[in-house]
Amino acid sequence: MSSRPLGLLAYKYATAALSPAVPLLLRQRAARGKEDTARVAERMGRASLARPDGTLIWIHGASVGETMAALALVEALVKTGARVLVTSGTVTSAHIMAERLPQGALHQFAPVDTPAAIGRFLNHWKPQIGLFVDSELWPNMILSAREHGVRLALVNARMSERSFAGWQHAPKSASTLLNAFDACLAQDDEIANRLRALGAHEVQVSGSLKADAPPLPADPAELGRLQAAIGVRPVLLAASTHPGEDETVLPAHDKLRRRFPNLLTILVPRHPRRGPELEMLCGTRKCARRSTDGPVAADTAVYVADTIGELGLFYRLAPFAFMGGSLVPHGGQNPLEPARLDCAVMAGEHTENFRTAYDAIFSAQGGGRVHGCADIAAIAERLLTDPVLLHRWREGAARAAGELGGAVQKTLAVVANMLASHEAA
Repeated sequence: MSSRPLGLLAYKYATAALSPAVPLLLRQRAARGKEDTARVAERMGRASLARPDGTLIWIHGASVGETMAALALVEALVKTGARVLVTSGTVTSAHIMAERLPQGALHQFAPVDTPAAIGRFLNHWKPQIGLFVDSELWPNMILSAREHGVRLALVNARMSERSFAGWQHAPKSASTLLNAFDACLAQDDEIANRLRALGAHEVQVSGSLKADAPPLPADPAELGRLQAAIGVRPVLLAASTHPGEDETVLPAHDKLRRRFPNLLTILVPRHPRRGPELEMLCGTRKCARRSTDGPVAADTAVYVADTIGELGLFYRLAPFAFMGGSLVPHGGQNPLEPARLDCAVMAGEHTENFRTAYDAIFSAQGGGRVHGCADIAAIAERLLTDPVLLHRWREGAARAAGELGGAVQKTLAVVANMLASHEAA
């Protein structure tokens, strides 16, 4: 590994100097529910589990989205007999991994990006292969892993236009970090070109791991209970909404209620803690909140599903969904999750996080782009009154999601080459 550029050296020494303050910061985060108090030591690089014998493949993702994207890859690796360690940085992702990781895979909280914490982590786990999911470019973690002899790949790689512009101001740092990876597997050609422009080598387009992810799960008993409660009522689902979007969906609900008086709108906030806020936004509309066991009664107009990990339930209850994070400049939530469950998709103009998937789904459906309340209401009315059109949209969304697969196999091939190269070294 060549010497670090000045910017990365400054980052290394600054994080080392700030290390004594990290325990206090973690305790403060734990008090706010943002850290698991029982596992805070993992954030300092102190493992809570023993390292399994043999070759270990380490997969790191920041949060829920990245770890969920990696699940199909984890399952495929475990089936080959590989030992897999998954790291992530959020409490929610840890809970989901506890429920969904296959036997043979372990989870730990990712160490904070200080030299000491990263060193403790690497000295204990000694992974042979490290796969960083999406856009996780933590300098100490990446460069220290490389210095410890870990073969690295950036998989399911994503780089927004904004991030690309930012890294262009630090070209030497960007090049050094990207060249620590033996391979970069980009989600699409646009991302691949950005990585190459920043100095990455061995870049290939693999597609999105999320296209290979298994369908989101749902509790069959709970699904049956909600289906019975909803009955034949028409449903408008707004999934993973962000602040500012519910204020658009609720007026669309009001417009639709004039045509469909028994319409039920389901709001699933991206962050469940916003449940009380959404209940307040509902005003005089009859509202029930899932987190407080509010029932879906005959007069319930809006159901606020402010819980974690239940989107699979609601995509099965609704024939179409508005995807949040798309009317505000967030980049859009994953449209492959509803599409894989035969749920048609609507979204705003901000869909750059999943541009290829949205373009493919909208092309197969023959529409789906919305710009505000009027569009949401108009498309929902068309779909609710035209069964043939609704069937075509649902079938098109599912078909597009199926055709985008293949990233897991391409990633497995890269991992096999890295393992062979490591063993030959």
